[in-house]
Amino acid sequence: MPHFVAMTRVVAIANQKGGVAKTTSTHALGVAMAERGKRILLVDLDPQASLTWACGVDPDALQVSIHDVLLKRATATDAIVALPTPKPVKDDKVGVLHLLPSTIDLAGAELNLLTKTGREYVLRKALSKAADRYDRVLIDCPPSLGILTINGLTAADDVLIPLQCESLSQRGVGQLLETIEDVRDYTNDDLQVIGAIATMFDGRTKLAHQVVEQVRRTYDVTVLEPFVPKSVKVAEAPARGRSVLTHAPKSRSAQAYRELAVQLLGRKG
Repeated sequence: MPHFVAMTRVVAIANQKGGVAKTTSTHALGVAMAERGKRILLVDLDPQASLTWACGVDPDALQVSIHDVLLKRATATDAIVALPTPKPVKDDKVGVLHLLPSTIDLAGAELNLLTKTGREYVLRKALSKAADRYDRVLIDCPPSLGILTINGLTAADDVLIPLQCESLSQRGVGQLLETIEDVRDYTNDDLQVIGAIATMFDGRTKLAHQVVEQVRRTYDVTVLEPFVPKSVKVAEAPARGRSVLTHAPKSRSAQAYRELAVQLLGRKG
């Protein structure tokens, strides 16, 4: 199956462990890229609809969502919602920030997909008619290794792994990497692992630094820098329907996400 046009890169943000700032990172990186004048599509692939909420969109008020798209009741274009445009950084042109939102109904779509032939490719096919309008598509995968995450990985060019630097957090990285190898073998042989993002990083603790080194050494995964520092501002932002870049634009966390976004935009694949 052909992938998207060369100009568009699709990035799956994945980690089956919950609470590692996966949604926060997807949102913040998308806003940071849009600040740089890029056209960005955020895809909420989680039935909990956390990204949808964090973007200030009420899932209960939606007429069409990714649930309908995956069941082929609607196209991705039908479901996409325009979000407020971030203020450009310096002299960059105005970017675009759109969302393909989720609802709790997506849990039902997951069960439905399990009975379908070619179920791993449904998201890739759905995005193929819309993705070429964007510079980056960022997919917020659910905290599991089920069929929805497989769909996200099959649709992606790259994988980014948010990692909370605590002892239990890194244990799931090996499982995720095994799943990525399976996806390469069966549905998407070009899938690349960009690396991990250290989120909620407390540089005062020895444990945080040890976890980073352990992930680098044990799994041979690049942990991108800067690390995203632990901050109450990051935790506050989703409840206000904002990213940390809008809620606390001068915070160290916001600046870290901006620097990471610049690195990701500089990747040529």
